Amino acid sequence: MSEPVTTTVDVNGFACRVWTKGSGPKLGFLAGLGGLPRWLPFLDRLAETRTVIAPSLPGYPGATGHTELDTHLDWVLAVRQLIDKAGLAGADLVGASVGGAFAAEMAAIFPGHVRRLALIAPFGLFDDEEPAADPWAQRKEVLPGLMCADGEKWTALVSPPEGANSIEWPIEMTRASEAAARAFWPLGNTGLQKRLGLIASPTLILWGDRDALLPPSYARKFATGINGASRLEIIADAGHLAYLDQPDTVARAVLRHLG
Repeated sequence: MSEPVTTTVDVNGFACRVWTKGSGPKLGFLAGLGGLPRWLPFLDRLAETRTVIAPSLPGYPGATGHTELDTHLDWVLAVRQLIDKAGLAGADLVGASVGGAFAAEMAAIFPGHVRRLALIAPFGLFDDEEPAADPWAQRKEVLPGLMCADGEKWTALVSPPEGANSIEWPIEMTRASEAAARAFWPLGNTGLQKRLGLIASPTLILWGDRDALLPPSYARKFATGINGASRLEIIADAGHLAYLDQPDTVARAVLRHLG
């Protein structure tokens, strides 16, 4: 498996890594909880027919600058910068989990920036009657089963990649968790539900049938909130980060939608 090309872009004066691989029309990917400590089989499947561009959100592996982002608006504008500087304005966009919430915000607030949209169990909503699980309140041994149907997939994602400093790596993972919490805690309610109706991009919503983090009713809220321009598919034997559990199935669904 060949490695992606690594570049960096500046967001608010801080470097953010951008990985690029493949050929064909551009396709952006905003990762979920844990970010992208390593290139994934899911991205390789997409890169067979697309130029996949995966920028790291501030504070996630490969990027810094999250401590400068104090409000949800700060985060949205930072992601807008990231999309622009990575060359993704007007391209197709895939977002998962926390990255899915930001992908939805881009399509809602900056409609010209997103051609087609695919959302994999996005954050951004909260229902008091069916509360989401709080990933920041979990014991370490519980988290893998909360993230993936096969907890080993999460463990493999966040293990130190080749060449990583074993002492510094836990700090980097803690920083990624802190960055997500700054953007989405308490429990992910960003008011996104009020903006879903602004999304005009044709949207595919993918949800793992074993998502232990976000209840399935949240999938329906996204599907009905995007004004009929959306389609919902349930991924069998997949948890919250379905692209880790079922990379081939999720990639095929995304590519079918993007056309």
